[in-house]
Amino acid sequence: MTAHDFYDELEVRDPAQREEMLFNGLVTQLKEAQKHAPYFKTLIGSIDASLIKDRAALATIPITRKSDLVNLQAKGNPLGGLTTVSTGQLKRIFQSPGPTYDAEGSGEDWWGTARALYASGVRKGDILHNTFSYHFTPAGVMLEQGAKALGCAVFPAGVGNTDLQVQAIHDIEPSAYTGTPSFLKIILEKAAEQDKDISSLKKACVGGEGLPPALRDEIEAYGIHCGQVYASADLGSIAYESDAREGLIVDERLIVEIVRPGTGDPVPEGEVGEVVVTVIRSDYPLIRFATGDLSQVLAGQSPCGRTNMRLRGWMGRADQTTKVKGMFVHPAQVAEIVKRHGEIHRARVVVTHDGTTDIMTVQCETEHSDNDNLTQLINQTIRDVCKLKGDAVFVAPASLPNDGKVIEDARDA
Repeated sequence: MTAHDFYDELEVRDPAQREEMLFNGLVTQLKEAQKHAPYFKTLIGSIDASLIKDRAALATIPITRKSDLVNLQAKGNPLGGLTTVSTGQLKRIFQSPGPTYDAEGSGEDWWGTARALYASGVRKGDILHNTFSYHFTPAGVMLEQGAKALGCAVFPAGVGNTDLQVQAIHDIEPSAYTGTPSFLKIILEKAAEQDKDISSLKKACVGGEGLPPALRDEIEAYGIHCGQVYASADLGSIAYESDAREGLIVDERLIVEIVRPGTGDPVPEGEVGEVVVTVIRSDYPLIRFATGDLSQVLAGQSPCGRTNMRLRGWMGRADQTTKVKGMFVHPAQVAEIVKRHGEIHRARVVVTHDGTTDIMTVQCETEHSDNDNLTQLINQTIRDVCKLKGDAVFVAPASLPNDGKVIEDARDA
């Protein structure tokens, strides 16, 4: 490996040095958020920021969920009081479904996508055909800012208009593509149908949806190297794929935790849980921001030489709220059941239907078995917490699937 293989030296620094620098930045950020962001002033106002020097200390700060933003922003402040600057001092404001409003602050590559593009092979002097949306949502601007930081020209194609997309690629001859992988496939097939040469495309950085191996193979059959970026409208780039293709490497400006759905409690390394992100930036300092996505940490470092944490990739949604007999059951309620009984290591609600009514079973990992007294106590807790009848069933420790699910709706099955 040479320096040319990496965007900068941050990608290959000692993990302990990275951790120290991130938490030094976090202490400063927490102090600024306590002073200038009304939401965080309330949420973490009593916390001594200088003590948040490691992950154990960080885990004491309450989670802010992506799903909270709608209610926070409905209280009169379009950004929910999460920014440290006034709305007028931001660079851009976007709208995502919900609706929720997303901020863009100032600074080069504010979204952190240059690193992801670079890992996909994009370099200075490339022309990037950008098919992410420029309408309302930040995706188009997000990738454009990263390309600008690399020194690329950008064709802001946006979504749709496949015929015009093909014509533009034929005429301008861009070397790189960014957008969803499924739309890239559509463009490639349309160009073949029209006998238009778009072979200038040699690399792609795709996101916004899954990239199944079969779809990647179809794209790469056209001679296009296809890498991935995992990003969100609130955080920008979260993780990206390198040539090693063994998981997604976390961006250098983030502290990423994996927590048990419905809680803020970090899970052991390798266990599937919800992705929670703290981003080190001054104007929109999201702290312990729960994305609603499931993933897991891969052990060890990437064979490509980058030393940061790796995520397996998107593994589903953490918000598994399910309606049972007309009542919603939430992951937080499952967590509360576990919390009230120290004998339970993990629990999973399974909802079935017997043809007449819903049946709720709570599978509990525990060393105990055939303990009628404990079963009755847990059943009472289920009724108290969920306001529904449920039956506790004991299973062996570590026997529940490692898929991040705490509520399984098996009624269709």
